[in-house]
Amino acid sequence: MAIKNMLGHTLDVLGESIVSGYYLPESVVPPETVLCKEFGVSRTVIREAVKSLVAKGLLSTGPKVGTRVMPEDQWNWFDPDVVAWKSKMGLTHEFLRDLQDLRRVIEPAAVRLAAERATEQDIKDLEAAYAGMKHAIEFGGDYISHDLLFHQGLLRACHNRMVAQMSKAIGALLRTSFEITTTRPNGTALSLPLHRAVLDAVIARSPDAAEKAVLVLMESVREDIEAVLDSTTQLPCVSQPAISLRAPNAQRAHPPRL
Repeated sequence: MAIKNMLGHTLDVLGESIVSGYYLPESVVPPETVLCKEFGVSRTVIREAVKSLVAKGLLSTGPKVGTRVMPEDQWNWFDPDVVAWKSKMGLTHEFLRDLQDLRRVIEPAAVRLAAERATEQDIKDLEAAYAGMKHAIEFGGDYISHDLLFHQGLLRACHNRMVAQMSKAIGALLRTSFEITTTRPNGTALSLPLHRAVLDAVIARSPDAAEKAVLVLMESVREDIEAVLDSTTQLPCVSQPAISLRAPNAQRAHPPRL
């Protein structure tokens, strides 16, 4: 196994062990020699993995205290790896509530700015993302990636460097939400006109209408997430490829099961 692959594997296993609670907060991670033997890798790989986990807020290191696990409130929840590990270990109501709260704080204000500042290229990008969503619904395919491009495009259209940077950081968080809502029967088809309303308001340069439209969209998402959580449907994992929609004929022949 190449060093890069060994590092990635070691990082994933250690990260998942922390997120799952195998290593409890404030506990000390085993020393390098033990981890090297456990994973069958060199000290260099272990040190790089630990360094990465420190950067993600999962671990802290210091003289005489060793390498300790940090509590959840110190983790970098904008890090795609942290979100993927959390998803793999099992999503919780608290995690999804925090995600929905974050979106309600950011997106309404963001679409107001987008309605004021979006350029012609921004509009073209949003139209392309919308067209990709529509195509996936009508003919099957990757709806989630286009949905993600649509929402990230709205944040970029603010033309605020900090918001634009956030659009990259919350990508994995948004995908978590989209993966869940896609499991709802007809969920994507019902949400498509809500996305169109947001886009039309941005094109019309109407901040009030854009904000109202995105709030309606987010309320629909919240209802879908609550319905899925209350069902027996297995929650998706964002560490896997995005779910692809079936073509309409296939959907009728094999209706999705909750």
